Amino acid sequence: MIGLAVANIVRPGSWAELKRPAPVAKNESTQASPAELLAQNVPKSILGPLGDKQNIIGVIFIAVAFGVALRGVKAKPISNVQDIVELAYAVLLTVLHWLIQLVPIGVFAIVAKVIGTEGFGPLKAMGAFIFSVLLALVLQATWYLVRIRFGSWVRPLQLLRGVRDALVMAFSTDSSTATMPVTYACLTDKVGLRQQSASMGALVGSNFNNDGTALYEAMAALFIAQLIGQHLSFAQQAIVVLTAIIASVGAAGIPEAGLVTMTLVFSAVGLPIEYIALLLTVDWFLDRCRTTINVLGDINVSCLLDGKDKQSEVSNAEA
Repeated sequence: MIGLAVANIVRPGSWAELKRPAPVAKNESTQASPAELLAQNVPKSILGPLGDKQNIIGVIFIAVAFGVALRGVKAKPISNVQDIVELAYAVLLTVLHWLIQLVPIGVFAIVAKVIGTEGFGPLKAMGAFIFSVLLALVLQATWYLVRIRFGSWVRPLQLLRGVRDALVMAFSTDSSTATMPVTYACLTDKVGLRQQSASMGALVGSNFNNDGTALYEAMAALFIAQLIGQHLSFAQQAIVVLTAIIASVGAAGIPEAGLVTMTLVFSAVGLPIEYIALLLTVDWFLDRCRTTINVLGDINVSCLLDGKDKQSEVSNAEA
């Protein structure tokens, strides 16, 4: 609700207009230049061209990539099935590392094309998007602190002083899972929560309670829709929220995993997933901010589970 409210009030995508590329008709493909034909046949996934009988060039791309990768491990002996699996895994990792190394070049090309054809207006909209996301995350953090103030014995300022190490580590490592031990130690040693409450919120909740990621993905979908002039109805926005919540589960352990799961959110309401690349330019910073809110959300759950009355471990064991 917070993410949708801020996105609909500020409307960062309306600060600029990005024209959607016109779809190319099938009968026009013969008039395309060789470079355009080559770009159209570059595989968008590893297994995609294998199911398309007409995309022979895509199959050749994949075959050449795996062939070059296999040359790096050609001297490794194969004696059993385990060696085959390990060899396939090593080759797949090699190809994926090549793709990761090409991502900055692809993002640079997309941003350069947008600026060259649309001007600097989209960058202005991107600044408004950053402001909107930060505003929504601050409101989310305020909501957490209000719930902690009235739903537990912990005082918000005391809590922030006690868990500042966990919040700083969440921002620096960009991973809620990597922050779990620090979060648990801060809640039990510095804040004084019971181990049961701290473990449920900090350890279990870090894999399921990712409010910051869900908020960001919902706002990103609305931002791209506003940027390309595609109206999302109330029902579609509800689908965005539901899909964002589902997609955010289990993404806490992987830095910038929100960009991967965002394809599910975009596909749910028919948004073009190629515009996700525009968000890569600012995602490295916003991902750290939303990871911090994810950890603060886990802390919020732990405090609420501990209740309004402070109970020590000894008295709880005697009870």
